[in-house]
Amino acid sequence: MDEAAAGHRGWGPHWTDRAEPLPRYDVVVIGGGGHGLSTAYHLARNHGIRRVCVVEKGWIGGGNTGRNTITIRSNYFYPESVALYDLALRLYERLSVELNFNIMVSQRGVVRLAHSEADMELCARFVNAMLLNGVDAELLDEAALRAEIPALNTRGRYPLFGGYVQRRAGVARHDAVAWGYARAATAMGVDIVQNCAVQGFEIEGGRVVAVNTEKGRIDCGQVALCVAGHSGHLAAMAGFRLPITSMCLQAMVSEPVKPFLDRVIMDPPTGTYVSQSDKGELVVGGGLDLYPSYAQRGNWPVLETVVAGLVDILPAASNLKMMRKWGGICDMVHDSSPIIGPAPVGGMVLNCGWGTGGFKAIPAGGWLTAHLIAHGEHHPVSRPFDLDRFATGRLIDEAAASGIAH
Repeated sequence: MDEAAAGHRGWGPHWTDRAEPLPRYDVVVIGGGGHGLSTAYHLARNHGIRRVCVVEKGWIGGGNTGRNTITIRSNYFYPESVALYDLALRLYERLSVELNFNIMVSQRGVVRLAHSEADMELCARFVNAMLLNGVDAELLDEAALRAEIPALNTRGRYPLFGGYVQRRAGVARHDAVAWGYARAATAMGVDIVQNCAVQGFEIEGGRVVAVNTEKGRIDCGQVALCVAGHSGHLAAMAGFRLPITSMCLQAMVSEPVKPFLDRVIMDPPTGTYVSQSDKGELVVGGGLDLYPSYAQRGNWPVLETVVAGLVDILPAASNLKMMRKWGGICDMVHDSSPIIGPAPVGGMVLNCGWGTGGFKAIPAGGWLTAHLIAHGEHHPVSRPFDLDRFATGRLIDEAAASGIAH
């Protein structure tokens, strides 16, 4: 309150930037997004490993962490996925207190829509699976759906039969997640070096011993690769290939209006999902571009498809102007599940393959990656997501639960 009354002129930096990295660290975390910062934070907090450097080629949270649609949820189908994403949701629920930083979690509920009897059967199957896996879920018929979201048009081009809701799910402020983790990590001694791109790795005896960057060589004990859509690019620098294809996922926001939507809507059949931000903007997303791309921008065909689906289910939005649109680079894998585990190169740990679900998993992704680095072995939650599943065929196919059209 004192700062508000004084015009917010007394705030200091939230975190400490280091202009140049030290010559050596116990762990170098590559990627200053949510997963990289969460990994560094949990290394320091959970395991006492504080000689850690986060290397970011741009600015903190400037990649996918700042380019998503802010949804947090755990409405997945398979037990392995539910364990992972519900761990993240539980960590999100107390993250503002833990970091002493308001990340603006709003557990307003996520509603998945169904457009046919067959779709309702699929929703019932999801609800049953979620309940069996210990996650909250409620099946909604058409009347319950209208009561849940009065603004919905259930008799449009694609009539609505119902759906299901996870009430613990919701949204969080994406920038605040990055800033909160960065502040807490640097307070425990972690170094953050921005505008420092990685140029290669020094590998001796099959193990990474140093990272070459724009600001010089950094000797290290271990490396964590947390770079989302650029994971394949950095893996190639280390001499191995990942089962990842980088694709663009687009989103957009409307002009602000008075509150009328207090749920997050997922509508996979029309390829649209939407929520309303605290500023009143509609935050809208759609499906992947379906071709490899590193372009962090939108395009007209996707905009037209997404907006068509939006105005059909929410006619009240039909006169709104879209203020801006953008793209994030998703690291897509064959089964739409992440990769957490050791890399083919010794001393390197992977945190990648999150595809369209990276933001919702940030707390758990960092927690589990830090555990793997500190102990040299998987936590039971991360073990099913090891890279070896692509050799054994033990995939976790969560394409339907990702909530978008692939």
